[in-house]
Amino acid sequence: MKIVDLLNPAAITADIKATDKNAVLMELTDALIQVESSLDREEVLRVLQERERLGSTGIGEGVAIPHGKLKDLKNLLISFGRSRNGVDFNSMDGKPAHLFFLLIAPEESIGVHLKTLARISKLLKSPAVRRRLLEAADGQELYSIIAEEDESL
Repeated sequence: MKIVDLLNPAAITADIKATDKNAVLMELTDALIQVESSLDREEVLRVLQERERLGSTGIGEGVAIPHGKLKDLKNLLISFGRSRNGVDFNSMDGKPAHLFFLLIAPEESIGVHLKTLARISKLLKSPAVRRRLLEAADGQELYSIIAEEDESL
């Protein structure tokens, strides 16, 4: 399954305003709610914060992939955000995170959840892709870059 099959352009935040981890989670959750209004904001945040307590989802190189599972969710949902200033996400390499993919998966999904996490990691492994995303003008360009790079994975 491709990232663009799950990422609605309306769930992209081109300029995250948040300056700390919890605020980033809130901003990305609010972006998801824009496209899936049935989500319970507090429940999503609780699941994401619970996962962060297990260990940071800041994977390094300026990337974080916060994720969690919800009981009554039908489909996997993704939002994307970019922070030009960067946010301390307790990443493995100690560097601030600038690029964020937030995933919420149905509780019983295992395969698609892990495959999507792996696909996002693969997409963001390339320094050239990360640079293009950081330099994109707006949400539309961010989506186009993700779609173009997703196609070549």
